[in-house]
Amino acid sequence: MTTTTHSSTFIAYGALTTAAIVWGGSVVAQKISLNGFSPVEVSVLRGIGALTILITIWKWQEGRIAVSLPDLGILTLLGLGVLGNHLFILYGLQYIGSGAAGIIIGSSPAITALLSSLLIHDLPFRAVWFGCAVSFIGVALVSEFGGDPTVGTHPWLGGTLIILGLISWALYTIGSRRVMERFSALTVNWTTLGISILLQIPLLWINQKMLAQGLATVSATDWIALAYLIVFATAIGQQAWLFGVERVGPSRAGIFGNLIPVSALLFSYLILGEPIGIWKILGIALILLGVWLVTRPSVSVS
Repeated sequence: MTTTTHSSTFIAYGALTTAAIVWGGSVVAQKISLNGFSPVEVSVLRGIGALTILITIWKWQEGRIAVSLPDLGILTLLGLGVLGNHLFILYGLQYIGSGAAGIIIGSSPAITALLSSLLIHDLPFRAVWFGCAVSFIGVALVSEFGGDPTVGTHPWLGGTLIILGLISWALYTIGSRRVMERFSALTVNWTTLGISILLQIPLLWINQKMLAQGLATVSATDWIALAYLIVFATAIGQQAWLFGVERVGPSRAGIFGNLIPVSALLFSYLILGEPIGIWKILGIALILLGVWLVTRPSVSVS
């Protein structure tokens, strides 16, 4: 029994690591895709593509679902969390570089732990507030000094929008664990993603780029970036994340978000040529220090 438990935990940690690295790359892919698409177009198209993959897998593995009215209400709220995460980050990337954005996304574990302590009380607030404060100082440094005018014109606005996206994801992570007591991670993934798409479709009337200018304006690179978001960031990444959360809980899962800023910074440098300056390094150090301070108690909390 112990061996099985250790194996399951190891697999969960592997899934969370995969999700974090993939999401680091997705920050760069989102930045690239905005050359040819509007934020809502990226979100809707990636959602439809990923939903096709997830439903195909779901029908093969499960293929049956019974949802009560209260369950539908909870799944709709979780869908709002998915919508907020996707759109806030996409809009934020219009104003800040992907490297700086990825570093800010590294504060996600601190935000998740803080909201977990306030909403479900799985961690004492006194154990997380200081680490959260340190992480947010790191976010402020990156937003104020880590921006590059060649890749982001309003880093404070972009940073704020990305933080709102992280809050949306933290609420989704916390809420999804209780729902997964009744539904599989795969079911929660595709239903909440589907709901988020339905809620976004009306927004296409007021936020469009490819639809207004035509397909000819979208480059092959833009399509490749969108495909990465569909297959890796949304379908594989989100499913791997929910799989890990289901087995080790939101607080422990949040620790693996530490990998996101590192991979995002490296991908931004290698693919987009964004510089790695001292303020970014200092910001990422403070954010990760804060995350470490926040997540230390979770080792002893079941």
